Amino acid sequence: MARTTAAYVNCNEEDEMEIRGYSLCCWKLALVSLGTVCSGGFLLLFLYWLPELSVKWTCRAVPLRDAQLVLLRTTDEFQTWSRERVCSLSAPGTDPLGFPQPPESKRPLCPAGLTDDTGCEERLLSPLTCGEQAQVRFFTHRNVRYLWATEAQAFRRLTALDRGQPCSSLHSGHGGGLLRSTQDYRKMFYGANKIDVQVPSLAHLLIKEVLNPFYIFQAFSVLLWSLDDYYLYASTILFMSFVSIGSSLYTIRKQYVLLHGMVSAHNVVRVTVVRGPYEMEAVFSTELVPGDVLLVPPEGLTMPCDAVLLSGTAIVNESMLTGESVPVTKTALPVPAQEGGPLRDPVYDPDEHKRHTLFCGTSVIQTRYYSGEPVRALVIRTGFSTSKGQLVCSILFPKPTDFRLFRDAFRFLLCLVGVAGIGMLYSVIRSIQQAEPVGRIVLESLDILTITVPPALPAAMTAGVVYAQRRLRRKQIFSLSPQRINLCGQLNLMCFDKTGTLTEDGLDFWGFVQAQEGRFLPIGRDVCEPRLASSPFVAAMAACHSLTTLEGRLSGDPLDLRMFAATGWILEEPTQEETALHDRIQPTVVHPPGCRLPAPSEAPTGDKELLDLMRGSQIGILAQYPFSSGLRRMSVVTRTLGEKHLVAYMKGAPETVGSLCRKETVPDDFSSVLESYTRGGLRVIALASRRLESKYMWHKIHHVSRDAVEVNMDFLGFVLLQNKLKPETVPILAELRRACIRSVMVTGDNLLTAISVGRECGMIPSKGKVVLTEALPPRDGQPATIHWQYADEFPTADPAVSTGEEQQGPPEIKLLVDDADPPPAAQPAVPDISYHFAMGGKSFAVLLDHFPDLLPKLLLCGTIYARMAPDQKTQLVEALQKMDYCVGMCGDGANDCGALKRAQAGISLSELEASVASPFTSKTPSIACVPDLIREGRAALVTSFCVFKFMSLYSIIQYLSVLLLYSVLGNLGDVQYLFIDMAIILSLAFSMSLNSAWRELVPQRPPSSLVSPQLLLSVLSQILLSLAFQVGAFLLVQQQLWYPQEEESCGGLPTNGSAPPNATAPQEMGGQDPDSVRSYENTTLFFISCFQYVFVALAFSKGRPFRQPTQTNGLFLASIVLVSSFLLLLLLWPLPALDRLFQLACIPYEWRLVLLLLAFSNLVLSLCLENFVCDCDILWQQLCYGRRREDYPRQAAFPQLELGEVAPVSSCCRQAVPRTKYQRLAQELLFDPDWPPQPKTSTRARVPPAETHA
Repeated sequence: MARTTAAYVNCNEEDEMEIRGYSLCCWKLALVSLGTVCSGGFLLLFLYWLPELSVKWTCRAVPLRDAQLVLLRTTDEFQTWSRERVCSLSAPGTDPLGFPQPPESKRPLCPAGLTDDTGCEERLLSPLTCGEQAQVRFFTHRNVRYLWATEAQAFRRLTALDRGQPCSSLHSGHGGGLLRSTQDYRKMFYGANKIDVQVPSLAHLLIKEVLNPFYIFQAFSVLLWSLDDYYLYASTILFMSFVSIGSSLYTIRKQYVLLHGMVSAHNVVRVTVVRGPYEMEAVFSTELVPGDVLLVPPEGLTMPCDAVLLSGTAIVNESMLTGESVPVTKTALPVPAQEGGPLRDPVYDPDEHKRHTLFCGTSVIQTRYYSGEPVRALVIRTGFSTSKGQLVCSILFPKPTDFRLFRDAFRFLLCLVGVAGIGMLYSVIRSIQQAEPVGRIVLESLDILTITVPPALPAAMTAGVVYAQRRLRRKQIFSLSPQRINLCGQLNLMCFDKTGTLTEDGLDFWGFVQAQEGRFLPIGRDVCEPRLASSPFVAAMAACHSLTTLEGRLSGDPLDLRMFAATGWILEEPTQEETALHDRIQPTVVHPPGCRLPAPSEAPTGDKELLDLMRGSQIGILAQYPFSSGLRRMSVVTRTLGEKHLVAYMKGAPETVGSLCRKETVPDDFSSVLESYTRGGLRVIALASRRLESKYMWHKIHHVSRDAVEVNMDFLGFVLLQNKLKPETVPILAELRRACIRSVMVTGDNLLTAISVGRECGMIPSKGKVVLTEALPPRDGQPATIHWQYADEFPTADPAVSTGEEQQGPPEIKLLVDDADPPPAAQPAVPDISYHFAMGGKSFAVLLDHFPDLLPKLLLCGTIYARMAPDQKTQLVEALQKMDYCVGMCGDGANDCGALKRAQAGISLSELEASVASPFTSKTPSIACVPDLIREGRAALVTSFCVFKFMSLYSIIQYLSVLLLYSVLGNLGDVQYLFIDMAIILSLAFSMSLNSAWRELVPQRPPSSLVSPQLLLSVLSQILLSLAFQVGAFLLVQQQLWYPQEEESCGGLPTNGSAPPNATAPQEMGGQDPDSVRSYENTTLFFISCFQYVFVALAFSKGRPFRQPTQTNGLFLASIVLVSSFLLLLLLWPLPALDRLFQLACIPYEWRLVLLLLAFSNLVLSLCLENFVCDCDILWQQLCYGRRREDYPRQAAFPQLELGEVAPVSSCCRQAVPRTKYQRLAQELLFDPDWPPQPKTSTRARVPPAETHA
């Protein structure tokens, strides 16, 4: 359907959905009711599974304004359908953020203290007459409410104060709180403020679980087997189904209980809200609505909603959201002010202003407040609209995982249904020829369907994932999305954050470089020298931070802690009692050790008030502008004792700080000096200061915007910090490279620093050439331009480090044109030069917008991405996924949340067992968890394939046995079915999944599809082999001389005997005649098929290179030995009791030896086919990769291109084009004469950007 003809909600967002309106249709409803009665309720069950058809078959399409039901379909690749009922509510208004319409007035009332008339009227959608009640139509989908907008004639998501609100409006229009009537009015739209995770009743869960297609098929099978007199087998399967349902209900209910307990802690708490300038009211948190102003107590609380700070500061623990245990300082949202120019009033956004926002579920540890005006926070979102509410929704309604294995498995099951149809047709024809009763014909044909389609297949395929999850838990790796474990087995590219991931969290102070009068001074090592005590450089280091004192210890960002510790200064914060004695917030003060302050009588006039606030200190921190990832800087406003003017200090990225400083204070060699230090891997922080004009008074500094302060600064110099690699980084990256998994660095640090760390950790080899990519946006009518520059050779690393890196690092891999060719054991000679592209966040943004054709090439060859904002990290992951990479992301869970969620495997290094930032969480704070996760993912993936092939062969083998017995009017017995399914299939299927992961990562990756030649050949060859042996044994037994003889009694020792001629005679309908089971054919096929089940399990149980060898799986070997021993006992030493139980015919001992010989031959052929044909790497390499290897130009060596080449084949055509985009592009680049770009050249966008029109 064309997009222009459909209506959408959440347009251009991640959860965009197409929406259609429907209304009940009487005649359609009557027809469906009739069909339900005629089908015995099956039609209703079918419509329950397919909501799309349930709506279309019972309703008629109508415009959305008249809809009683809406049909929703996601616009992503999954195209998920859902239906919701349209409801309505009566309210004295239609605007959720408006005000109630009182009977005596047509105008809405404004709350006390509201002076902005536009804030009161701007959101009214339609005026109401006196006392009129409006009908507001809405529907709720996944805990999100959508309201009908009459003017737009569309449904819109119910939003609150988190969208489209200027910062000034939050202060002036909403800072006075809400009247009780307004709160009640808004509550009608937003509901109670609670994340209500209802724990479903057992009856509800039972009905929902039983209606699963798996259990419906089980119930159908049990009914069919009961009608066929297989009571023992049917009752056993029914009992196991009840056990499975009970276990599933227990697990699901336990998850609901845990989630309910996690969110209920803050659902009902007591809070104080503002009702006007002088009125406060204590209410339950469930009463809060957007627009309420609540008071945050000094001792803190767990936030029941999302709120923005209007006054004061707060220390918050956000580990629940970000996974970081370091407390964060939240400051009041600045009030935009007009400073000699147009008013800059930004629109409030929770992500951009997160340093001013208290998020639901986070813990406020303590606050610092004003006397008479405590810390106030404006409620912006409630309930499931909050950050925690959205996370809970993502847990309750997880996004489907698109994995080819499950799609191919479903298609294969459809093929099995087709095979069953052929068998049913054969059975019907054969039964008609034998003149069997109609009822018997129907039962036998349907019985073939239950045999061919194994109902236990889904459970058996997930066993490997469950076992892998348990092994990961023992390694302190926890998963919120177990289904993603299989995806980890396909990872071929890993993105790593730098700070805290590849390098240590802590920083070592290395040195500093001051700048005076536009030039750099010699490098210094100790900032505690007496001559520097009063310098602005040291004052900036000591004052420009967001540290706070918790339980007597400094707490805050590790960088702030290290810089402050280097100064040796002391930080003091006033107590709550001291703060309450003053009109304004008591400042944090810093001073050198042993600093003596002048007595109050010695202080200059006018400073006595401030001196009281700063007693015992030298510099008071009056205001903070927190660090922002987008701005890449932070600043503070301070006042030094004895001075009248305020001083602002700023620190941040050198490029950012330098651009905000006066040119005369920035040395001419700024860039070259910066480059000299970043090349060495040092982290460089720039400092600047500004003496503020007298108009900036310390009493009013909190209302000044940071843009007015952070300008015309004086450059002070650089602080040099050393960020050491973690011990695990180099060997782990070397292991990933040997496994042909690309490693990419994505960091917010300086580009040259990132390149240096990339060289040190082995991402960039010692002979690698780095191509710096600088993309500039269009300006002055000129198109966007890319400048190419080759980075100079870096200084040689420490000999010891270099030696260790050569020993641990992987050898270079020569790029081959043919795809999926694993590197040989002995590596060929590598080119002297390899190329790695590096770019910054600004350049990446320009490439996204203006160079769509060039971007894939850079992504294919890019290794370093620096100065990347959090949203750019997410965009990078998405761009790599569009090139068909299977992307993993490993970060610390703070600024990497978006990328961690977007990647196929996001790994958060956190102390929590379950970080909501990513699907996987490692309590071990190093990247050592990455190979473990990939190994377990590969093992789980291979296990899923093994189990799938085994269950498929089980169905086909039993299908062949039953068809052959049907041809002589026979069948398998009740106990025989039970023994095969319970003792053989279940024990082998679940025990073969216990193989743990192989200890090494190999270059090969396991297949991701069931349509690969090797897998198809494996399944088909085993099917043909099983068919050959069963048909051969079936025909051979009928050619024996003793076949028509009458059966003799078998004693303890085997004797010759035979079944009577009428052993295969037709039975009467309604009972199972034992003679229809006991026959020579039945006994022969029973033994042959049982041995085949064991043999295919042994053949399909793969070990190396992805799993531990089969001999390490003790339970599986024990199952093999026990089942085989019991079968040998039945075959070679028959016991009358067991023969009667299994309904086996007494066959000659010579024939038993023949069956043993046939079984042994089957075993040998099965193992040979699987190990020397289907799973022979040398043979498949010769067949599929035997074409001539093309040489490539020496200057076009890109070691990162071949890392995705060692993958399972999907086609044996020697000239087949690779399926993945990055492999096709890699082949093209090998012979591109213009790639890589020449140094000191430029590339312009082909088409200048068109001018945008409003």
